[in-house]
Amino acid sequence: MRDLLWLDADALWATAMGDAMPSPLTGTSVLGVDLKTTEGWNPTQRERLGRWLTDAGCVVLGLGQGGEALADACDVVLPERATAAPLLDTIHRAPLACATAMQLLRRSEGVTLEAALHAESLAYASLQAGPEYRRWLGGHRPKPVIVAETGPAVLMARENQCLQLRLNRASRRNAMSVEMRDALLEALALVADDDSIEQVDLDALGPCFSTGGDLDEFGTAPDPVTGHLVRCLALPGRALARCAARVRVHLHGACVGSGIEFPAFAGVVSARADSWFQLPELGFGLIPGAGGCVSIPRRIGRQRTAWMMLSRARVDAYTAHAWGLVDVVREAAP
Repeated sequence: MRDLLWLDADALWATAMGDAMPSPLTGTSVLGVDLKTTEGWNPTQRERLGRWLTDAGCVVLGLGQGGEALADACDVVLPERATAAPLLDTIHRAPLACATAMQLLRRSEGVTLEAALHAESLAYASLQAGPEYRRWLGGHRPKPVIVAETGPAVLMARENQCLQLRLNRASRRNAMSVEMRDALLEALALVADDDSIEQVDLDALGPCFSTGGDLDEFGTAPDPVTGHLVRCLALPGRALARCAARVRVHLHGACVGSGIEFPAFAGVVSARADSWFQLPELGFGLIPGAGGCVSIPRRIGRQRTAWMMLSRARVDAYTAHAWGLVDVVREAAP
Protein backbone atom coordinates (compact mmCIF):
# COMPACT_ATOMS: atom_id res chain seq x y z
CA MET A 1 0.00 0.00 0.00
CA ARG A 2 1.24 3.49 -0.79
CA ASP A 3 1.94 5.84 2.05
CA LEU A 4 -0.46 8.75 2.37
CA LEU A 5 0.21 11.40 -0.27
CA TRP A 6 -1.40 14.78 0.25
CA LEU A 7 -2.56 15.96 -3.17
CA ASP A 8 -2.93 19.62 -4.04
CA ALA A 9 -5.61 20.82 -6.46
CA ASP A 10 -3.62 20.15 -9.63
CA ALA A 11 -2.49 16.67 -8.57
CA LEU A 12 -5.99 15.79 -7.41
CA TRP A 13 -7.51 16.87 -10.74
CA ALA A 14 -4.90 14.87 -12.67
CA THR A 15 -5.60 11.80 -10.52
CA ALA A 16 -9.35 12.15 -10.98
CA MET A 17 -8.95 12.43 -14.75
CA GLY A 18 -6.86 9.25 -14.85
CA ASP A 19 -8.10 5.76 -15.60
CA ALA A 20 -7.63 4.09 -12.20
CA MET A 21 -10.01 4.73 -9.32
CA PRO A 22 -8.04 4.84 -6.04
CA SER A 23 -8.65 1.64 -4.08
CA PRO A 24 -6.66 -0.89 -2.07
CA LEU A 25 -7.04 -3.11 -5.13
CA THR A 26 -5.17 -0.56 -7.28
CA GLY A 27 -2.50 0.16 -4.68
CA THR A 28 -4.02 3.16 -2.90
CA SER A 29 -5.72 2.66 0.45
CA VAL A 30 -5.87 6.30 1.50
CA LEU A 31 -6.10 9.52 -0.45
CA GLY A 32 -5.23 12.89 1.10
CA VAL A 33 -6.58 16.19 -0.19
CA ASP A 34 -4.99 19.54 0.68
CA LEU A 35 -8.26 21.45 0.87
CA LYS A 36 -6.65 24.89 1.00
CA THR A 37 -5.52 24.52 -2.61
CA THR A 38 -9.03 23.81 -3.93
CA GLU A 39 -10.51 27.20 -3.00
CA GLY A 40 -9.99 28.63 -6.51
CA TRP A 41 -12.05 25.98 -8.28
CA ASN A 42 -15.25 26.93 -10.03
CA PRO A 43 -18.60 25.29 -9.08
CA THR A 44 -18.45 22.84 -12.00
CA GLN A 45 -15.02 21.57 -10.95
CA ARG A 46 -16.10 21.26 -7.34
CA GLU A 47 -19.18 19.27 -8.25
CA ARG A 48 -17.26 16.92 -10.51
CA LEU A 49 -14.48 16.30 -8.00
CA GLY A 50 -17.00 15.94 -5.18
CA ARG A 51 -18.76 13.13 -7.06
CA TRP A 52 -15.42 11.49 -7.81
CA LEU A 53 -14.34 11.56 -4.18
CA THR A 54 -17.71 10.14 -3.09
CA ASP A 55 -17.14 7.21 -5.45
CA ALA A 56 -13.53 6.68 -4.32
CA GLY A 57 -12.77 3.11 -3.33
CA CYS A 58 -10.50 4.14 -0.47
CA VAL A 59 -10.43 6.37 2.59
CA VAL A 60 -10.38 10.09 1.74
CA LEU A 61 -8.72 12.40 4.28
CA GLY A 62 -8.93 16.17 3.94
CA LEU A 63 -6.39 18.63 5.33
CA GLY A 64 -8.03 21.86 6.39
CA GLN A 65 -10.47 23.45 8.81
CA GLY A 66 -13.69 21.92 7.48
CA GLY A 67 -15.21 24.85 5.65
CA GLU A 68 -13.25 24.57 2.41
CA ALA A 69 -14.45 23.43 -0.98
CA LEU A 70 -14.71 19.63 -1.08
CA ALA A 71 -14.50 19.31 2.73
CA ASP A 72 -17.92 17.65 2.80
CA ALA A 73 -16.76 15.06 0.24
CA CYS A 74 -13.95 13.84 2.51
CA ASP A 75 -14.42 11.06 5.03
CA VAL A 76 -12.50 12.93 7.73
CA VAL A 77 -11.10 16.47 7.80
CA LEU A 78 -7.94 16.95 9.87
CA PRO A 79 -6.38 20.26 10.94
CA GLU A 80 -2.79 19.10 10.44
CA ARG A 81 -0.96 16.14 8.99
CA ALA A 82 0.39 14.81 12.28
CA THR A 83 -3.14 14.03 13.47
CA ALA A 84 -3.51 11.45 10.69
CA ALA A 85 -1.14 8.98 12.39
CA PRO A 86 -3.68 6.89 14.38
CA LEU A 87 -6.03 6.76 11.39
CA LEU A 88 -3.23 5.60 9.11
CA ASP A 89 -2.34 2.85 11.57
CA THR A 90 -5.85 1.43 11.30
CA ILE A 91 -5.90 1.81 7.51
CA HIS A 92 -2.58 -0.04 7.23
CA ARG A 93 -3.96 -2.88 9.36
CA ALA A 94 -7.25 -3.30 7.49
CA PRO A 95 -7.39 -1.36 4.21
CA LEU A 96 -10.29 -3.41 2.81
CA ALA A 97 -12.45 -2.96 5.90
CA CYS A 98 -11.64 0.75 6.08
CA ALA A 99 -12.55 1.32 2.44
CA THR A 100 -15.79 -0.62 2.89
CA ALA A 101 -16.68 1.36 6.01
CA MET A 102 -16.17 4.73 4.33
CA GLN A 103 -18.17 3.72 1.26
CA LEU A 104 -21.00 2.56 3.50
CA LEU A 105 -21.08 5.80 5.49
CA ARG A 106 -21.15 7.89 2.31
CA ARG A 107 -23.94 5.88 0.70
CA SER A 108 -26.05 5.68 3.86
CA GLU A 109 -26.56 9.44 4.08
CA GLY A 110 -30.09 10.46 3.28
CA VAL A 111 -31.57 6.96 2.98
CA THR A 112 -34.18 5.42 5.24
CA LEU A 113 -33.12 3.83 8.49
CA GLU A 114 -34.23 0.40 7.30
CA ALA A 115 -32.30 0.66 4.02
CA ALA A 116 -29.19 1.84 5.87
CA LEU A 117 -29.37 -1.03 8.36
CA HIS A 118 -29.75 -3.51 5.51
CA ALA A 119 -26.68 -2.07 3.77
CA GLU A 120 -24.66 -2.20 7.00
CA SER A 121 -25.52 -5.86 7.53
CA LEU A 122 -24.55 -6.79 3.97
CA ALA A 123 -21.24 -4.95 4.28
CA TYR A 124 -20.59 -6.66 7.63
CA ALA A 125 -21.31 -10.07 6.09
CA SER A 126 -18.91 -9.35 3.21
CA LEU A 127 -16.11 -8.50 5.61
CA GLN A 128 -16.75 -11.64 7.67
CA ALA A 129 -15.65 -13.57 4.58
CA GLY A 130 -12.68 -11.26 3.98
CA PRO A 131 -8.98 -11.87 4.68
CA GLU A 132 -8.57 -9.22 7.38
CA TYR A 133 -11.26 -10.59 9.67
CA ARG A 134 -10.18 -14.17 9.01
CA ARG A 135 -6.64 -13.22 10.00
CA TRP A 136 -7.83 -11.63 13.25
CA LEU A 137 -10.11 -14.56 14.00
CA GLY A 138 -7.26 -17.01 13.40
CA GLY A 139 -5.24 -15.35 16.14
CA HIS A 140 -8.13 -15.04 18.60
CA ARG A 141 -8.44 -17.66 21.33
CA PRO A 142 -11.96 -17.74 22.79
CA LYS A 143 -12.24 -18.33 26.52
CA PRO A 144 -14.89 -20.42 28.28
CA VAL A 145 -18.03 -18.38 28.88
CA ILE A 146 -18.61 -18.14 32.63
CA VAL A 147 -21.63 -16.19 33.86
CA ALA A 148 -21.62 -15.40 37.58
CA GLU A 149 -25.06 -13.81 37.76
CA THR A 150 -28.33 -15.60 38.25
CA GLY A 151 -31.55 -14.52 36.58
CA PRO A 152 -32.18 -13.20 33.08
CA ALA A 153 -29.67 -11.19 31.07
CA VAL A 154 -32.03 -8.20 31.18
CA LEU A 155 -33.96 -7.50 34.38
CA MET A 156 -37.43 -5.99 33.94
CA ALA A 157 -39.53 -4.17 36.52
CA ARG A 158 -42.70 -2.18 35.92
CA GLU A 159 -44.21 0.57 38.06
CA ASN A 160 -47.39 2.09 36.69
CA GLN A 161 -46.63 3.37 33.18
CA CYS A 162 -42.84 3.07 33.55
CA LEU A 163 -40.69 0.06 32.65
CA GLN A 164 -37.17 -0.38 34.03
CA LEU A 165 -34.74 -2.50 32.00
CA ARG A 166 -31.31 -3.35 33.40
CA LEU A 167 -28.46 -5.30 31.80
CA ASN A 168 -27.55 -8.09 34.22
CA ARG A 169 -24.28 -9.64 33.10
CA ALA A 170 -21.73 -7.55 34.97
CA SER A 171 -19.31 -10.50 35.18
CA ARG A 172 -19.17 -10.42 31.36
CA ARG A 173 -19.09 -6.61 31.31
CA ASN A 174 -22.61 -6.81 29.88
CA ALA A 175 -21.25 -8.03 26.56
CA MET A 176 -23.84 -8.11 23.78
CA SER A 177 -23.97 -11.90 23.58
CA VAL A 178 -26.67 -13.94 21.88
CA GLU A 179 -28.32 -14.28 25.29
CA MET A 180 -28.26 -10.51 25.82
CA ARG A 181 -29.52 -9.86 22.28
CA ASP A 182 -32.48 -12.17 22.73
CA ALA A 183 -33.35 -10.70 26.13
CA LEU A 184 -33.30 -7.16 24.74
CA LEU A 185 -35.48 -8.18 21.82
CA GLU A 186 -38.00 -9.77 24.18
CA ALA A 187 -38.13 -6.66 26.37
CA LEU A 188 -38.46 -4.27 23.42
CA ALA A 189 -41.17 -6.42 21.86
CA LEU A 190 -43.13 -5.95 25.08
CA VAL A 191 -42.70 -2.18 24.79
CA ALA A 192 -43.81 -2.19 21.15
CA ASP A 193 -46.93 -4.20 21.93
CA ASP A 194 -48.00 -2.28 25.04
CA ASP A 195 -48.94 1.35 24.46
CA SER A 196 -49.66 1.76 28.17
CA ILE A 197 -45.88 1.76 28.76
CA GLU A 198 -45.18 5.46 28.48
CA GLN A 199 -41.54 5.50 29.54
CA VAL A 200 -38.67 3.00 29.45
CA ASP A 201 -35.43 3.49 31.38
CA LEU A 202 -32.51 1.24 30.41
CA ASP A 203 -29.29 1.02 32.39
CA ALA A 204 -26.80 -1.66 33.47
CA LEU A 205 -25.35 -3.31 36.55
CA GLY A 206 -21.60 -3.49 37.12
CA PRO A 207 -18.66 -1.20 36.36
CA CYS A 208 -19.73 -0.40 32.79
CA PHE A 209 -22.75 -0.29 30.55
CA SER A 210 -21.37 -2.69 27.92
CA THR A 211 -18.09 -3.54 26.25
CA GLY A 212 -19.94 -4.52 23.08
CA GLY A 213 -20.08 -7.77 21.17
CA ASP A 214 -18.93 -10.86 23.03
CA LEU A 215 -15.59 -11.63 21.35
CA ASP A 216 -15.80 -15.22 22.56
CA GLU A 217 -18.83 -15.68 20.29
CA PHE A 218 -17.16 -14.21 17.20
CA GLY A 219 -16.89 -16.77 14.43
CA THR A 220 -19.68 -18.98 15.79
CA ALA A 221 -22.30 -18.10 13.17
CA PRO A 222 -22.67 -20.89 10.58
CA ASP A 223 -21.73 -18.54 7.72
CA PRO A 224 -21.89 -14.82 6.80
CA VAL A 225 -25.17 -15.17 4.88
CA THR A 226 -26.93 -16.78 7.83
CA GLY A 227 -25.52 -14.04 10.06
CA HIS A 228 -26.96 -11.37 7.76
CA LEU A 229 -30.40 -12.95 7.76
CA VAL A 230 -30.33 -13.25 11.56
CA ARG A 231 -29.52 -9.52 11.85
CA CYS A 232 -32.41 -8.72 9.51
CA LEU A 233 -34.78 -10.56 11.86
CA ALA A 234 -33.20 -9.94 15.26
CA LEU A 235 -31.32 -6.66 15.64
CA PRO A 236 -31.94 -4.93 18.99
CA GLY A 237 -31.10 -1.54 17.49
CA ARG A 238 -33.92 -1.84 14.97
CA ALA A 239 -36.35 -2.77 17.74
CA LEU A 240 -35.17 0.17 19.86
CA ALA A 241 -35.54 2.61 16.97
CA ARG A 242 -39.21 1.65 16.62
CA CYS A 243 -40.01 2.80 20.16
CA ALA A 244 -37.22 5.36 20.58
CA ALA A 245 -39.46 8.22 21.67
CA ARG A 246 -40.35 6.35 24.87
CA VAL A 247 -36.85 5.14 25.76
CA ARG A 248 -34.15 6.78 27.88
CA VAL A 249 -30.79 5.00 28.17
CA HIS A 250 -28.43 5.76 31.06
CA LEU A 251 -24.78 4.94 30.38
CA HIS A 252 -21.72 4.63 32.59
CA GLY A 253 -18.16 3.41 32.28
CA ALA A 254 -17.07 1.70 29.09
CA CYS A 255 -19.50 1.86 26.16
CA VAL A 256 -17.65 0.03 23.41
CA GLY A 257 -18.87 -1.07 19.98
CA SER A 258 -22.47 -2.18 20.27
CA GLY A 259 -22.35 -0.75 23.81
CA ILE A 260 -22.90 2.66 22.16
CA GLU A 261 -24.25 1.60 18.74
CA PHE A 262 -27.41 0.20 20.34
CA PRO A 263 -28.10 3.00 22.86
CA ALA A 264 -27.63 5.66 20.17
CA PHE A 265 -31.00 4.67 18.71
CA ALA A 266 -32.81 5.82 21.89
CA GLY A 267 -34.75 9.05 22.13
CA VAL A 268 -32.66 10.25 25.08
CA VAL A 269 -29.17 9.08 26.02
CA SER A 270 -27.59 10.20 29.28
CA ALA A 271 -24.03 9.38 30.30
CA ARG A 272 -22.36 9.47 33.66
CA ALA A 273 -19.24 11.63 33.66
CA ASP A 274 -16.99 8.54 33.79
CA SER A 275 -18.43 7.16 30.54
CA TRP A 276 -16.26 6.68 27.49
CA PHE A 277 -17.03 5.53 23.98
CA GLN A 278 -15.06 3.60 21.36
CA LEU A 279 -15.59 1.89 18.00
CA PRO A 280 -12.78 -0.70 17.69
CA GLU A 281 -14.23 -2.96 14.96
CA LEU A 282 -11.94 -1.96 12.08
CA GLY A 283 -9.10 -3.42 14.12
CA PHE A 284 -10.80 -6.80 13.70
CA GLY A 285 -11.28 -6.32 9.96
CA LEU A 286 -14.97 -5.56 10.50
CA ILE A 287 -17.28 -2.54 10.75
CA PRO A 288 -19.73 -1.67 13.53
CA GLY A 289 -22.43 -4.26 12.93
CA ALA A 290 -25.04 -3.60 15.62
CA GLY A 291 -26.49 -0.62 13.79
CA GLY A 292 -23.70 1.81 14.63
CA CYS A 293 -23.03 2.79 11.01
CA VAL A 294 -26.60 4.14 11.10
CA SER A 295 -27.37 5.26 14.67
CA ILE A 296 -24.11 7.11 15.35
CA PRO A 297 -23.90 9.18 12.12
CA ARG A 298 -27.50 10.27 12.70
CA ARG A 299 -26.37 11.73 16.02
CA ILE A 300 -22.89 13.12 15.28
CA GLY A 301 -22.57 13.15 11.49
CA ARG A 302 -20.68 11.00 9.02
CA GLN A 303 -17.24 12.56 9.44
CA ARG A 304 -17.07 12.30 13.22
CA THR A 305 -18.32 8.72 12.99
CA ALA A 306 -15.60 7.99 10.43
CA TRP A 307 -13.00 9.51 12.76
CA MET A 308 -14.18 7.34 15.66
CA MET A 309 -14.01 4.23 13.48
CA LEU A 310 -10.63 4.97 11.89
CA SER A 311 -8.88 6.27 15.01
CA ARG A 312 -10.41 3.64 17.35
CA ALA A 313 -9.84 6.30 20.01
CA ARG A 314 -11.79 6.72 23.23
CA VAL A 315 -14.22 9.64 23.35
CA ASP A 316 -15.01 11.04 26.80
CA ALA A 317 -18.48 11.92 28.02
CA TYR A 318 -18.11 15.68 27.63
CA THR A 319 -16.86 15.43 24.07
CA ALA A 320 -19.66 12.98 23.30
CA HIS A 321 -22.14 15.51 24.68
CA ALA A 322 -20.67 18.36 22.65
CA TRP A 323 -20.98 16.24 19.51
CA GLY A 324 -24.52 15.06 20.26
CA LEU A 325 -23.67 11.40 20.81
CA VAL A 326 -25.25 11.72 24.25
CA ASP A 327 -27.89 14.22 25.30
CA VAL A 328 -27.03 14.66 28.98
CA VAL A 329 -23.91 14.23 31.15
CA ARG A 330 -24.71 13.46 34.75
CA GLU A 331 -22.29 13.66 37.65
CA ALA A 332 -23.87 10.87 39.70
CA ALA A 333 -25.56 7.56 39.00
CA PRO A 334 -29.31 7.80 38.34
